[in-house]
Amino acid sequence: MSDADTSSTAKLIVIAGPAGSGKTTLCERLLAEEPGVRRVITCTTRQPREGEEHGRDYYFFTPEEFERRIAAEEFYEYAKVHGRYYGTLKSEIDRHLDAGHNLLLNIDVQGAASFRQAERENPALAGRLVTVFITITPEQMRERMLGRGDNDEAEIARRLQSAQAELSRAGEFDHIIPSADKESDYQRLLMLYRRLTSSPTVR
Repeated sequence: MSDADTSSTAKLIVIAGPAGSGKTTLCERLLAEEPGVRRVITCTTRQPREGEEHGRDYYFFTPEEFERRIAAEEFYEYAKVHGRYYGTLKSEIDRHLDAGHNLLLNIDVQGAASFRQAERENPALAGRLVTVFITITPEQMRERMLGRGDNDEAEIARRLQSAQAELSRAGEFDHIIPSADKESDYQRLLMLYRRLTSSPTVR
């Protein structure tokens, strides 16, 4: 496959789902086992945690730098959560797609909606965006949170309420994977990824 052909078929695969859906674990495994997909490095204004590096884990910006980039329209999507900014740079997405690299991005429902809007407005994303939603029942979510040792009933109730709002928007996504167990969920995601990219070893 030529560079031009690879570039034209490179995909941005956006994964979303409520807490407890396992989306982070699924993304980490796909990135570890499939050489043809790369993780999108996102931006934040929070402080780096121990062992985190700028440009590897996140792009760490000051609030002033982040706001300057917002004003310059450098983000495909961004949000302020608990006083901290998070976002995805256009340049981070575009340079990989132009090079023919398939991309994987773990994001929330609102972020996925921002990317759908960006695809409608930006030719660089046209035909390349694929959105995937991992669904989970309230019973599964509660069981998994309890299994992780999250025994705070007030926090569990808050997350369940938030999950209901997210689950109500599952129909906005291109593909839905109902969560069963880690292995089954991964195999479904892997099959979808390979179908979307035509080859398990696209580079």
